Amino acid sequence: MMVKIYPQNFESKIGFDRVRALLKSNCLGELGKARVDEVSFLTDFKAIQLELAYADEFAKLTQENDAFPTNYYFDLRQSLSKIKTEGRFLEVLELFDLKRSLETITAIVRFLGNQKEELYPKLKELVQPVQVFPYIKERIDQIISQHGKIKDQASPELGRIRRELLNKQNNVSKRLHSILRQAQRDGLVDEDTTVSIRDGRPVIPVSSAMKRRLNGIVHDESATGKTAYVEPSEVVEINNEIRELEYAEKREVVRILIEFSDDIRPYLDELFGLYDFLGTIDFIRAKARLAIQMEAIKPAMEGKPQLFWEKAVHPLLKIALDREKRKVTPLNIELSEEKHLLLISGPNAGGKSVCLKTVGLLQYMLQCGLLIPIDETSRVGIFDQLFIDIGDEQSIENDLSTYSSHLMNMKHFLKFTNDKTLVLIDEFGTGTEPMIGGAIAEAILDQLNQERTFGVITTHYTNLKHFASSADGIENGAMLYDNHRMEPLFQLQIGKPGSSFAFEIARKIGMPESILEEATNKVGKDHINFDKHLRDIVRDKRYWESKRQRIRKVERSLDELAEKYEHDLGDLSKQRKKIMDEAKEEAARVLAEANKKVENTIREIRESQAEKEKTKEIRKQLSTYIEQVEEVEKADDEWINKKIQKLKEKEQRRDKRRPEKPEKQKATPKKKKEELEPGDKVKIDGQSTIGEVLELGDKNAVVAFGQLRTSISRKKLQKVSNNEAKKELRGTNRTLPNVHRKLFEKRNTFKSEIDVRGQRAEEAITNIQAFLDEAIMLDVRELRILHGKGNGILREMIRSFLGADPVVASYRDEHVQFGGAGITIVELS
Repeated sequence: MMVKIYPQNFESKIGFDRVRALLKSNCLGELGKARVDEVSFLTDFKAIQLELAYADEFAKLTQENDAFPTNYYFDLRQSLSKIKTEGRFLEVLELFDLKRSLETITAIVRFLGNQKEELYPKLKELVQPVQVFPYIKERIDQIISQHGKIKDQASPELGRIRRELLNKQNNVSKRLHSILRQAQRDGLVDEDTTVSIRDGRPVIPVSSAMKRRLNGIVHDESATGKTAYVEPSEVVEINNEIRELEYAEKREVVRILIEFSDDIRPYLDELFGLYDFLGTIDFIRAKARLAIQMEAIKPAMEGKPQLFWEKAVHPLLKIALDREKRKVTPLNIELSEEKHLLLISGPNAGGKSVCLKTVGLLQYMLQCGLLIPIDETSRVGIFDQLFIDIGDEQSIENDLSTYSSHLMNMKHFLKFTNDKTLVLIDEFGTGTEPMIGGAIAEAILDQLNQERTFGVITTHYTNLKHFASSADGIENGAMLYDNHRMEPLFQLQIGKPGSSFAFEIARKIGMPESILEEATNKVGKDHINFDKHLRDIVRDKRYWESKRQRIRKVERSLDELAEKYEHDLGDLSKQRKKIMDEAKEEAARVLAEANKKVENTIREIRESQAEKEKTKEIRKQLSTYIEQVEEVEKADDEWINKKIQKLKEKEQRRDKRRPEKPEKQKATPKKKKEELEPGDKVKIDGQSTIGEVLELGDKNAVVAFGQLRTSISRKKLQKVSNNEAKKELRGTNRTLPNVHRKLFEKRNTFKSEIDVRGQRAEEAITNIQAFLDEAIMLDVRELRILHGKGNGILREMIRSFLGADPVVASYRDEHVQFGGAGITIVELS
């Protein structure tokens, strides 16, 4: 039989025992807790998918609707098992619990049945075969009240007994009070004496010296013997009859309960099924609540061994750090068929073991059907076996040293491992003489690699790092360390081995320099320099990688800006064409009227026998007017087309200048520009629009382009002469009034608030980007973004975007009275 999990205490080593405890704390009853105890490692792909789907759908349902039934999750299976034997019956309290729990199951079935199948297909499928039994609930309602008491109407006989019992109790009460008042008048008892109960019988407290004077039966005496409790003879017989009626009432209640138990005995199997369903729902709800608490999701999963994790978080570590108001560093890790073994090196306390336990715990949680805290872009797989070697397994009973216990684990790994096994080994090879331990560890690593085993392994051994660099299937990884501040960054970098920073850490804690110099001489400067050069390479790679990312971001912004300008000019051209069409229609109408008028004039001239030369002159003036209108239209069309063509040519020139490789990029000398002063006429390089300088800063200038004010780098501005400015303005005056009018209208209708509640993060950020662009164009400085509170995920995504946008000067929460953390106030530059 294949061992799926090794060792036996696997769960406690990775912390799943605490996850199981958190699951139990979210259960509503013992039924759900019993299901938590049954959680185990699954390897069937479809079974895991189904469990994840249940938890995922219930988590979404919980966040959208808080009306799910959560009361009376009682476990009645033991009580129902009892009545399998004929003659046995449910007690009144058990019957009451049965009534309430069946009402809960009915409410759950109704609640889930009313949900949309396209949103919750698996939960609908789960509840579809469940049948409730209204007959049982109706029978229970006939027997007990809503407060759990047997009704008088449960049977005619019980009603008769209780009525007779009530009458006799009233008679006894009246008679006793009459006797008590007479005894008070006779001085046998005090004025404040009341009727008491002894052994279920009503009695009158009398002084022991007077007890013979009150005819009756003495049932009890006080501890001091001064008071006797006497039941008067006149009510003894009536009390006996009351006692007999009480016995009769109990017998009738038992008969009713036995009759009910006989009625539901044929339904016991179905009732057991209902309580299994109730336990399943309680368990699924607990998984969903834990997922919400851990910010866990259902990732994309494939039925093969693999790890492509983005922003994976150790849930228990996150909970602990949240209490201290600290943030956990997420883990990005990848294991594939090509690179199936990851060897992690780095300094002590740098996060290697946390990385290892994160992989083990999340993979185990996933294959137990639990959602895991990981990014939505991740892809997960499944393994047939999980083996772990972590911690000190030294055993006095078995006479095993720490290293021997590690070797025993390695023996098990090599015996049972295959290409669907995930092994997790911490501090590989340590515990014995370094040269021998390193050699054995290298041989074991080679064997695991040949078996195509998946694994994450931490080590300090340099020979293992070299072996991983040269072997196919093994990838080096490093826990990053800030060698300036001498602090671990808790970030995993795949592709390069890490340094142990032993000398740096020793120097930081105050180790004498003489000791460090002697250690340097012993180990050799070449080894230390190799370690140093390795750190420098990693640091430089990280620096240039961040540089490249920034360049890509700037280029992407430029491309988007160019596309936006081209789109805006296209819109402007359409608007101008529309206006010109309207103007042409108006001009045609005017011309038609003018022609008509001219024809009338000519006719009048003919009629008055005027000269023909006068007629020709009038027609010539009219033709000249028509040609002038057409030339104006043509000139406007050419101006817009030239604008668009210039923008395209500028984009082509920028693409040609863009280097294929950063290292070949050469700086081009820039022409020295004239000094600018407020009031100067300027235009942007590559554009022809003329603006006026309003204010000057060290690097930027505030320029007015018509009614639009904007801040732009002084390097991008070109000073123009007044004659050139007038010439250019004559060409643009035809269209600018219309643009100004449109901007004025848009500014009057612009709302400085956007509502993105209920939208996905990508959709919300796209809408906010367009919102910011419009606000900048209209010179609006303060905006409000309504995103709601919820779990804070959408808010964090939006604020991360705002922090990276250069046009955003600052952002903050709205005042508590006006929405607090559910609204973000944005100040634009």
